[in-house]
Amino acid sequence: MLEVSALSVFYGGIHALKEISLSVPEGKVITLIGANGAGKSTALRAISGLAEVRRGKIYFRGQEIQNRPAHRIARVGIAMVPEGRRIFVNLTVVENLLMGAFSRKPEKEIRQDMEGVFKLFPRLQERAKQKGGTLSGGEQQMLALGRGLMSRPDLLMLDEPSLGLAPKLVHEVFGIIRSIHGKGMTILLIEQNAMGALAVADYGYVLQSGRITLEGKGGDLLQDPSVKEAYLGEAVK
Repeated sequence: MLEVSALSVFYGGIHALKEISLSVPEGKVITLIGANGAGKSTALRAISGLAEVRRGKIYFRGQEIQNRPAHRIARVGIAMVPEGRRIFVNLTVVENLLMGAFSRKPEKEIRQDMEGVFKLFPRLQERAKQKGGTLSGGEQQMLALGRGLMSRPDLLMLDEPSLGLAPKLVHEVFGIIRSIHGKGMTILLIEQNAMGALAVADYGYVLQSGRITLEGKGGDLLQDPSVKEAYLGEAVK
């Protein structure tokens, strides 16, 4: 579905991504893990049209999309749930969800999708008329995920969905990711929580200083000694 080939991104004189290549097959969960500042979010920004690609190609369903405007990339079927949630704090839950469907018609399908989001996140239905800014951190993350789903994407990209959440809520978020994937959604997941990400992923890539240094099946990377030592807090004897 998504192919990234030899992608390079610069911020001024900083070479943020150094010829990375990765693949996201349809129906799979693919994760990109790495330390803070490794370039994970930059990769998503490049795919979604928010960061300029200096070199390399990005293909979505066989079509080149690098350096297209973000709104055009969203319309081909890619949705991103950004780091920090970035909901509209002065809009209600329902209004936030409708913003995710701003380019869609007809209204009947939008209503059906909102009902689907409320089934996935019953707490959002309970708070449908509350403003986003009054929700807890976990509820705001649910709202951000729901807003992304409202665009009916073919590919859902999640940027650090567990960031800043209590351990119990982190477990819940990864459960939600499994549930969304179980309904057939293709997901590209960016996470510092390597253990949680690799546990839900079909395949993973390790990003260090802008380069992909390791890749493999999620379960295999969980058992890799270098991954254990660097990202899972386990010393290698």
